[in-house]
This record gives sequence, structure tokens and C-alpha cells, in this order.
Amino acid sequence: MNPTVQLNRVGQSLWLDNITRDLLDRGILRRYIDELSVTGLTSNPTIYDKAIGGTAAYDADVQAGSARGTSAEEIFFSLALDDLGRAADLFAPIHARTGGVDGYVSLEVSPLLAHDAAATHAEAVRLHGLGGRPNLFIKIPGTPEGLGAIEETIFTGVPVNVTLLFSSAQYRGCLEAYTRGIERRVEAGKPAFVGSVASVFISRWDSAVADRVPADLRNRLGIAIGMAAYVEYRRFFSSDRWQRLLNVGARPQRLLFASTGTKDPAASDVLYIEGLAAPHTVNTMPEDTLLAFADHGTVGELLSPDPAAAAELLGRFAAAGIDVEALGQDLQVRGADAFVRSWTELLGRIEAKAAEVTATAP
Repeated sequence: MNPTVQLNRVGQSLWLDNITRDLLDRGILRRYIDELSVTGLTSNPTIYDKAIGGTAAYDADVQAGSARGTSAEEIFFSLALDDLGRAADLFAPIHARTGGVDGYVSLEVSPLLAHDAAATHAEAVRLHGLGGRPNLFIKIPGTPEGLGAIEETIFTGVPVNVTLLFSSAQYRGCLEAYTRGIERRVEAGKPAFVGSVASVFISRWDSAVADRVPADLRNRLGIAIGMAAYVEYRRFFSSDRWQRLLNVGARPQRLLFASTGTKDPAASDVLYIEGLAAPHTVNTMPEDTLLAFADHGTVGELLSPDPAAAAELLGRFAAAGIDVEALGQDLQVRGADAFVRSWTELLGRIEAKAAEVTATAP
């Protein structure tokens, strides 16, 4: 049996961290769904920057938008929503079959709004409305300012992918924001279920400490963070507070492992797929990682919700001088800055492409 099918059968959803016109037009995404048990996908500005700059697939749409005087940002959202709408339709049977738990695609709000909760919420509602698909997640960063937007957007009923989570404290803040939004819906007499995932980033941890830990701890911090998040996930949603919400139709916010492509060329290319196999969760992975796992991955021991193992491994990093919470804060700040840079580069790419295709038009 294909390893991706095995992983799906133990209860973990495999999502593709990529979206391009080529994947859609050539039927590649359809094949990944049928043959590799892919049940959703995520996107980000970097992915689109490469797709728009590296192919001619978007030239006509960029030119048409530019001719209408549309801003680079609105051109991007139009292109992305068209692609993601097509992908969402492919995943629609999965979304229906799972009662809205799986089968999602994701679109990110502008990171320029990251410090404005009200503007982020309004943009999330606007983009979801433009998308016109119930299985479209809107990505909102789990920064301190983003938590208010997450709560309000969940209360409104818009599905949210909470991104840019690193530390346990950040993850707990996300869980609270999601739960408050659901509790407010229950109090207001609204349906208790709104789809959501909490994306905990993995590989960047190991890149950050690669030269600061002994050899036996190299490429193990990301796994430790994932283990700790899974422990918190299982603990939080088994609480009396959540048992009451389950009774009125709520569903837990799913834990999603993000940034699971291996950065260290000396490490296994399926390190974070094999190491983070866990039921009731999602792993979103780059295309080359998905194909590598399908080719030579194995499904072995699953993550345990026992806090002792995660605490022991994290304790070893503390003994090596790594302040995990401080590093998590630093990674989130740097990640938010990187999001802004990627966004700026994407818009610049669209502006350059508009000028290029206009100049060569007959």
C-alpha cells in the first residue's frame, strides 16, 4: 500500500503546500487526490511569486488586469481565487464526505494588515465572500494582534487557517481565540461548528539551532515542538469546557504541521512526515516532500499524547542552552517580517510581469 494512503488511513490528512495553474491544467492535483490521498492544500505568496514569475500561465490575466487599471494586489487575489476555486471544487467531495472537517484550500490575507485586527477581520470576510466556496480557509497569522481577528472571524463564521505559530504559548493563544469565537457563536444561537486549523511551523526550529546544539540533537527540535503541540491539542480538546461545546455541535480546531520540508540536505527528506504521524491532525508538505514520502516513506510509531516524552526531549534542548519560548517569539517575529518581504516581492513581480507582457503585446 502506498505510504501516503497508509498515513491517511491512520487518521492524518495530507495536504499539498503548493498551487499553480500547471497543477490544475495538467490534472496533477486530481491525480494526487486519487492516488496519493491528498485531501487539501495550502498556498502562500512565495508559491505564487514563483508561479507567476516562472511561467507564462498568468500573463494574459495579469495583462487584462493591468489594462483595467487594477492594482497588483487585486490582480493577485483575482488570480489566486480563480486557482483556489478550481482546487476547492476538486476537494468539494472530501469536504462534503467529512462534514466540513477536511477538503480545504487556503488563501492568506495581506501581511501588511498584520498589526490591525479590525482590518484583518474585514479582509478575511471579504476574501471568503469573493471566493464563494465553503471549503476556502482564510489564513490569519497567530500573532498577538492576529488573535483578536481570529476570534472575530470565527465568530462571523468564516473558516480560518491560523498561520505562523511556533511556540506552545502561541499555540495556546490560538486555541483560546478559536474557542472564544465558538463560545460566542453558541451564546448567540449560531451553529457551533466553524472549520479551522492551527498551523504550527516545524522545520524553521531546526534551522535556527543547527549550529547551537550537539550532534545527537540536530534536526530533533522541530519534532519535539510538534510532539508538544500534539500533547496540548489532545489535552485541550478533552477538557470539560470542550466536552460541553461538543455536545452542541462544535468540532475541535485541527492541529496542522506546517513547514515540513526538510531543510538540512544531510537529513532524511521525509523526516517531518515520518516523525509527525499523528491521528486527528494535518500535515501540509511541499510537492517534492509528498512525492518522496510516496516513494520511500514509512508509517511507523505514531505520536503519543503522553506529555512525558515531549517534556524529556525539550528538556534536553534546555540543558543545551536553548530557550524555546524566547526562540519561538523570535521565529514568529522574523516569520512575520518574511511574510511582508514575500508579499512585497510578489506584488513587484506582478507589476514587472504587467509591464513585460504589455510591452510585448501586439
